[in-house]
Amino acid sequence: MRDTRTAFPWRAVRRLAAGLALAWAAAAQAGAGAVHEWTLPNGLKLIVKEDHRAPVAVSQIWYKVGSGDEPAGLTGISHLLEHMMFKGTPRHPAGEFSRIIAELGGRENAFTGRDYTAYFQRLERSRLEVAFALEADRMRNLLLPPEEFEKERRVVMEERRLRTEDRPRALTYERLYAAAFLNGPYGQPVIGWMEDLERLTVADLRRWYRRFYAPDNATLVVVGDVDPEAVRRLAERHFGPIPRAGTRRPPPRGEPRQRGPRRVVVRAPAEVPYVILGWKVPSLATAADRREAYALEVLAAVLSGGESARLPRELVRRRRIAAAAGAGYDLYARADDLFLMDGTPAEGRTVAELEGALRAEAGRLKREPVTEAELARIKAQVVAARVYERDSMFYQAMQIGMLETVGLGWRTAERYVEAVRAVTPAEVQAVARKYLTDERLTVAVLEPTGRPARRSPPAPAHGGPLR
Repeated sequence: MRDTRTAFPWRAVRRLAAGLALAWAAAAQAGAGAVHEWTLPNGLKLIVKEDHRAPVAVSQIWYKVGSGDEPAGLTGISHLLEHMMFKGTPRHPAGEFSRIIAELGGRENAFTGRDYTAYFQRLERSRLEVAFALEADRMRNLLLPPEEFEKERRVVMEERRLRTEDRPRALTYERLYAAAFLNGPYGQPVIGWMEDLERLTVADLRRWYRRFYAPDNATLVVVGDVDPEAVRRLAERHFGPIPRAGTRRPPPRGEPRQRGPRRVVVRAPAEVPYVILGWKVPSLATAADRREAYALEVLAAVLSGGESARLPRELVRRRRIAAAAGAGYDLYARADDLFLMDGTPAEGRTVAELEGALRAEAGRLKREPVTEAELARIKAQVVAARVYERDSMFYQAMQIGMLETVGLGWRTAERYVEAVRAVTPAEVQAVARKYLTDERLTVAVLEPTGRPARRSPPAPAHGGPLR
């Protein structure tokens, strides 16, 4: 039934969504050329995407290892190894990698996630071989000097204090995942538990490096103004001689069935209270029916896709229960994950009121299908976002690398817009009913114990934002 409460021009929005889909296709054709892929004899996968809009190239190498692969007692080892990858080889001493890239006018860094560790450079296209030579060198020749290890371990421990322990919302988010997952790979933080960081040794790091840093556990992605065949020859020259390690990445650990809601309270110095709700859901990689994963993606956008979405519109502006509220879902996780809703109470409101309001929005999604107008608006936004993302060579490379590393394959990105546009109101309602249940729910509440002490920001270091 059409929503008669508003005269929203939903037919026009649907036409806009269709037009944006055509624009997305046009952007893909005009801005980015074909994707080429090869697998070298040693197992390294190479994917090259042409984008001739500027004389630059982005090079990224993705290793199939992240915090989700870490056993108890070794949490944080993937991220610490990422730091150590800049500490030198016999050919290039500590700091030499970054100095060379900077002198060439390029940019470089790295990041660790739950499912991967990646290293990247952005250079003028003729300098791509330099990036390959440097990455190939440190793929198997890292020195791991004990004195540098001790220094970087202290850096990471301080990073944990500043990014998590001194940030009450980040601490609450971390404890939510720890409570939600008893055995699943996402129950431990990317940066690791402090107790594990204190016990890690150089020998632990060396074993981790030898096990996972090898061509047959990596994907090399290049996007930019390049000749694919020339890139292939460069990859064969620099990475081809490195022997395969026979690495077999184990599947994600399974999670026992949850039999009721879980709750965790975090008491910490903070300005305001905070609540976050997480329901266990499949990702695209784990869903028995992939249409469910795309429906969950749309569901998150219905709740939090811009200022006109339900949570900012209803809870922040109309009812004034929340100062801020949102929702999120990671479509491309390698394992089952959480569908999230969170918020901060408005002045004069309690965290219990806000939690009740968030639960009520989840209940409304189960009772009432989203309207055609609302769904059309969400789809238009989703397609528009994909158009804008095509402007970034870095993002194109990142999406390819991420999809390959979690096992979905780069072609998944090409099907995204079509899959989202195919989602129906009934499918959104169905996933809300199936997954937003108490048997899948974990709630974490931040209770302020006073105003937080002010600390200096962390010193710049290699590594992107940690999830």
